[in-house]
Amino acid sequence: MSTFTAPYPDGLPIGDGWAACTDHQKIVFPYDGSLVADSPVGSVDHARRAMDAAAAVRGEMAALSTGARRALLMAIHDALAAHGPELIDLLILETGKPRVDCNTELARSLTTWAASAEEVAHTHGETVPLDLQPLGEGMFGFWTRRPAGVVVGITGFNYPLLLASHKLAPALAAGCPIIVKPAPNTPLASLWAVHLIRRVLISHGVSAAAVQLVTGGVEVGASLVADPRTAVVSFTGSAAVGHQIARDAAPRKTVLELGSNAALIVADDAVIADAVDAVIRGGFYANGQACISVQRVVLVETIAEEFEQALMARLGEVRVGDPREEGTRVAPVINETSSRRITGWIAAAIADGARLLSGGTLIGRSIAPTVIAEIPDDAELWCEEIFGPVVCLRRAPDVASAIELVNRSRYGLQASIYTKSLESAFDAINQLDVGGVVVNEIPGFRSDIMPYGGVKDSGIGREGPRFAIEEFTVTRMAMIRP
Repeated sequence: MSTFTAPYPDGLPIGDGWAACTDHQKIVFPYDGSLVADSPVGSVDHARRAMDAAAAVRGEMAALSTGARRALLMAIHDALAAHGPELIDLLILETGKPRVDCNTELARSLTTWAASAEEVAHTHGETVPLDLQPLGEGMFGFWTRRPAGVVVGITGFNYPLLLASHKLAPALAAGCPIIVKPAPNTPLASLWAVHLIRRVLISHGVSAAAVQLVTGGVEVGASLVADPRTAVVSFTGSAAVGHQIARDAAPRKTVLELGSNAALIVADDAVIADAVDAVIRGGFYANGQACISVQRVVLVETIAEEFEQALMARLGEVRVGDPREEGTRVAPVINETSSRRITGWIAAAIADGARLLSGGTLIGRSIAPTVIAEIPDDAELWCEEIFGPVVCLRRAPDVASAIELVNRSRYGLQASIYTKSLESAFDAINQLDVGGVVVNEIPGFRSDIMPYGGVKDSGIGREGPRFAIEEFTVTRMAMIRP
């Protein structure tokens, strides 16, 4: 069965209740195109009503005590955990990701809620020695962090529950009301989660309007982003959309996680088996639809042949099949449009001289795990984000050249290096122009409590509970002359 019967009311969670929607869209299972559910489609009017309600409860949220926020977050964690198996099944249906990846998504979402609860008690300020200057002698100063106001969280389709959690939990921890806009392809898990969250809010005596969700097209998101009552926009998605959001939101704050074309460097002293294992683990998870999955592999020339042979010997382990089955590692990408784009980029790279080592074809609706070498610098497959189960190999004479090659990208989210050398490891840490450098692990490594974000076209600001709470708060300075 691929149908889903929603355990929440029809419509959208706006204000203290559910707003009716005249429009609905079909959410389909990417594996076979079968109907999962009809989902409500919101409008600009829904967005405005949600903003009115969020602005109205801003004071209520800011007044919540530290203890009340922590208890609220832990109760939400428990409510989501209680429905964990059902949420996993729903994530498989609406995203098409393999079960193993949806299991991970739920676990990481729960960690994010628990970590946000713990960070509430660590959100504090400092005293300031105002008497450093003569005009401040005799005065006492301190600063605190105060809720910024209404947060708008716009999420991508690939990890709908996790991405929403990384916006919802820190917003509540900071004392901010939040409006979530999920990706049109994957709204169902977010709707269910928001329903559960609002039930917890009500049980704790907090207005349900503190957490709302609005679906819809570009015009709905634009209305929320441009509204002067929005204090912070937190967006996960493409660079082009993120840049437009930054322009529309100005001068208000934006936190933008805009994807990448993550690179993995294999030095000449690397343990080849470990580096190959990293590509097998890190290049194809979530059907390759992860912004820090292994896309570009830069091999130091002396070990390149050995690496290629070892990788080809293991590629068959990446099983293609039904995402509902435990052993599946690759299933169809989110829709046919994405599939056509990916296979088109592969064909274009081959036409320009790239060497196809494996894959590049469809297995049913799925793109076969693909490895392609000697990609031209200007090929979209190399310089843009693939967001599919494709790994590109290039060669470099040494680690320094590999770092330079990786840096010749408009993106900079995370990258990794496999090496036994501390010198090479620290060269990578110091010289790679990215938000995070991983040594002897996949570039897709992410602890949900760490500061996560990129540089260049990969975005601005940082996620992770502590760091997102800081993004969602403002400092308030107190200067007292007794």
